[in-house]
Amino acid sequence: MADVTSTTAADAPGGPCDLPWGSIRAVPLGSLAVPTNRPRRLRRTAAMRDLVAETHVRVDDLVAPLFVREGISSPQPITSLPHVVQHTRDSLRAEVTGLADLGVKAVILFGVPAQKDAVGSGASDPQGIVQLALADLRTDVGDDLVVITDLCVDEYTDHGHCGIVDEHGVVDNDATVELYAQAALAQARAGSQVIAPSGMMDGQVAAIRDALDGEGFDDIAILAYAAKYASGLYGPFRDAVDVEIADGGDRKGYQQDYRNVREAQREIDLDIAEGADMIMIKPALAYLDVIADAASRVDLPIAAYHVSGEYAMIHAAAQQGWIDGDAVAIEHLTAIKRAGANIILTYFTRWFAETASAS
Repeated sequence: MADVTSTTAADAPGGPCDLPWGSIRAVPLGSLAVPTNRPRRLRRTAAMRDLVAETHVRVDDLVAPLFVREGISSPQPITSLPHVVQHTRDSLRAEVTGLADLGVKAVILFGVPAQKDAVGSGASDPQGIVQLALADLRTDVGDDLVVITDLCVDEYTDHGHCGIVDEHGVVDNDATVELYAQAALAQARAGSQVIAPSGMMDGQVAAIRDALDGEGFDDIAILAYAAKYASGLYGPFRDAVDVEIADGGDRKGYQQDYRNVREAQREIDLDIAEGADMIMIKPALAYLDVIADAASRVDLPIAAYHVSGEYAMIHAAAQQGWIDGDAVAIEHLTAIKRAGANIILTYFTRWFAETASAS
């Protein structure tokens, strides 16, 4: 009978760091060590993998970003955002009803006005495109689906900035915050259930909360774009809302520096102190560390925006045959959820809901 020995990882050549298995089964001398702990047992079949999976993305987690454009007679495709369109009011109603039928629980609405001006007056106009479309949707779906309204004015300004620009070409924070408060009231009167200020102005959440409460809209929630980075991933979105920043400018003076995470912590804490009910991090995939940090510190629901550039890159690579687009889409959404996001805004919402309903 061959000599045998029972060893542990600590006894093995190279020590425990080389064999991170725990104990090793008794084996003949000179043969390979056999691990007793085999994680692959739980990866053998799809059913087993599903059983032990730690993270699950559900239709309930997703919010569909939708665009409604004034003055068009039919939906307009957005070249840089495959399968996404600028809706008419009528086509938007059909889309939202269809999403609700698929089990989607929320949409976020962006408006594209026919006219723009220096102060973004369309954002607070009771007859503005978002306000009219919002009233349509509340008539159609009531409280069966949450209608969130993005609150910013870059779609409404002729210079493309997210606020009122002073004589020096700088966005005037405090004047812009006053404009946001008026826009929030217009959205509330039209039926918004959640207002999502995205302009990254100091004090915007407090100003909006005060305005809403002062008019009796104390039950309308605020989803604050608390950590919105000055990212290069927004290009297709700007196509969708027909925005171009004047004179080749940028938004680095008010959106966050992508090199910073402590700054995001401060912004999140300030928005919560000002009355935010939920906070958002945007973009998502390049900022999973920020999402994870927020999830470890914050008790409020955390949203993350899987932005237009992240979506478009998947489609572009899949079109070339370089990746399996469906698989990568699921991987992206799962990574965002795994990092700690409770809510994911994504252009994949309809596709995901259709896929889930067919499975």
